[in-house]
Amino acid sequence: MTANNIYDVLVIGAGHAGIEAALACARMGAVTAVFVIKMESIGRMSCNPSVGGPAKGHLAREIDTLGGEIGYAADLTGIHFRMLNKKKGPAVWAPRAQNDRQQYSQLMREVLEKQSGLHIIEANVTDLIIENGTVKGVTTALGKSFYGRKVILAAGTFLNGLIHVGAVSYPGGRSGEPAAVGLSEALHKAGLKLNRFKTGTPPRVDLRTLNYNHLEAQPGDENPSGFSFYRDVTLQNLVSCYITRTTHHTQKIIKENIHLSSLYGGYIKGIGPRYCPSIEDKIVKFPDKETHHIFIEPEGTKTFEGYVNGISTSLPPEIQEAIVHSIPGLEQAVIMRYGYAIEYDYVEPEEILPTLETKKISGLYLAGQINGTSGYEEAAAQGLMAGVNAVLSLAGKDPLILSRTDGYIGVLIDDLVTKGTSEPYRMFTSRAEYRLWLRQDNADERLMPIGYKLGLVTETRWQRFQAMLDIKAREKQRLETENCTILNDLPEPVRYAVLLKRPEISVDELPRFGYQPPQDVTSDIATRLELEIKYSGYLQRQLEELQRFSTAENLRIPQNRDFMQINTIAWEAREKLARVKPQNIGQAMRIPGVNYTDISALMIWLRKHPASQKQTNKEEQK
Repeated sequence: MTANNIYDVLVIGAGHAGIEAALACARMGAVTAVFVIKMESIGRMSCNPSVGGPAKGHLAREIDTLGGEIGYAADLTGIHFRMLNKKKGPAVWAPRAQNDRQQYSQLMREVLEKQSGLHIIEANVTDLIIENGTVKGVTTALGKSFYGRKVILAAGTFLNGLIHVGAVSYPGGRSGEPAAVGLSEALHKAGLKLNRFKTGTPPRVDLRTLNYNHLEAQPGDENPSGFSFYRDVTLQNLVSCYITRTTHHTQKIIKENIHLSSLYGGYIKGIGPRYCPSIEDKIVKFPDKETHHIFIEPEGTKTFEGYVNGISTSLPPEIQEAIVHSIPGLEQAVIMRYGYAIEYDYVEPEEILPTLETKKISGLYLAGQINGTSGYEEAAAQGLMAGVNAVLSLAGKDPLILSRTDGYIGVLIDDLVTKGTSEPYRMFTSRAEYRLWLRQDNADERLMPIGYKLGLVTETRWQRFQAMLDIKAREKQRLETENCTILNDLPEPVRYAVLLKRPEISVDELPRFGYQPPQDVTSDIATRLELEIKYSGYLQRQLEELQRFSTAENLRIPQNRDFMQINTIAWEAREKLARVKPQNIGQAMRIPGVNYTDISALMIWLRKHPASQKQTNKEEQK
């Protein structure tokens, strides 16, 4: 601890959001304290011990290029790697890793403990110290006060957390850990709007009790891909995952006992995730679907515990056992942990700015599930951005606000602050308008210059990135200017790039036509070249769209404007504009309920009031 318990930044919570926030702050030079209820829970993977998947893998790679930790930790502790959606277009290719739960948590704790300028404090924060609308610090359950110029709240599912199993309910942030009580009241007293969400986990089984003759093995990729750029991690597939399905008997058990579920028994009031529903929800909402996929995923190399992905439930223990035993391969499975649902408070995201600072409490930033999101990667992205912006604010510098054209991180935050969410928000590639540009393979080209400028990307990684760009540029020019030297079935010589645009020709087949890549052209560089050349027409059109999008994003809106006084805008649109307080025309266009005529009226008003526009630009330059 520091003298008088005074820090630059206080981070509440050491889950995926809190870790990234604390590390970013400390690495940017801020003296930081991170509070955790239980030291052993740092970086705990409360749900499935995995990182990545569609859009989530994109987020993990983007965080890595900005100097974050989740991708590197996932690579170091990964035990099963797969690139998903390879049969589809490159925009949706997504790396995914199954991780060793214990190793991941231990590694993250070690990283925090070794980080200079970062202090870990085991304490239950119960209140905020707020003076004249500005946060000054926090108070713990033991009555101890800590002071910070900025506070980042990354409480996960702990705010008034309530665990449900059948008719049994008890307070908890997750199984075996107490809920955070008091913070919700402090936020409510400060005027922030809170609501309730719910999420859940499936039972875990003893892998030694499964019948593998009834399971389909799902091995990792032969040449695995991870998340971290320029780190030289050797990726290893140490386990196999397995696939099975629910049966008609599974469906019958759930239907007959649905009234015993916490969710359908009326014990849970919060809204659950639409895209990761409980097995009860699946059976009720998709009655015509006879079976549902189940994935058996090992939790580590030194445990026999397996995660039964696909049957998240809040049914009583005896019903959970019946469900598990109705699934092929799990007939004799022994349950090591029962599934449960958890209900928790979150702050409605309309309360935060694109910097993740709250609108009503200066200096208070929110990150992770407290903003209504779900998932490790979504939380980590917010934590990183909250940490970066807190430190930039301390230094009096402009904030870092990524746009929807910069990355999935920009899409995530813009969706939250502009559209809000009525259910736990999960990132999908379909949420990104420019997903062919925002691929997982080029995250470094899009964002690493920003991470380097912030001081979060090391010089060694930066130089390796620059070397990659040089090699790629050299080879791209060669492919676009050199003709093939071996014709094979070609009627005449053509440039390699023209040949590569053919759907049936991949970069690996170019040697048949005389192309010999130098040794410094790695498989990663070769894949990038193939994608850029093969999809050049689509990319060009998307880049033109990006330019038009940027024009709208650059039309700033004065932040002191009272939208309710612009009579040419519809009343409903005025209310929504006043609530969201969009920073530019692009953001205003994405607010649900604000239509084209409202935007036209707003732009006319801006043209008639150039003085306000100039004032906004002056304020941004300060």
